[in-house]
Amino acid sequence: MEIKWIDGSTIQVKIEEGTTIISANKEGLLSLADQLSTLAQDTSGSHIHYDEYNSLEEGSAELIIEKQ
Repeated sequence: MEIKWIDGSTIQVKIEEGTTIISANKEGLLSLADQLSTLAQDTSGSHIHYDEYNSLEEGSAELIIEKQ
């Protein structure tokens, strides 16, 4: 699966009191929307792994989204 990012995307994931908060700018939200649409078309068990080393802002919590 090809993961595409719009230039200037910023996304941060944090967990506060058991709640996961995803904060993103316009480019980040559009990138996530496209990636989720791509994931929806893939096979069960496919997933996208996000962390501060490959796509999220520094200090972000790790996030994995998996298709059932």
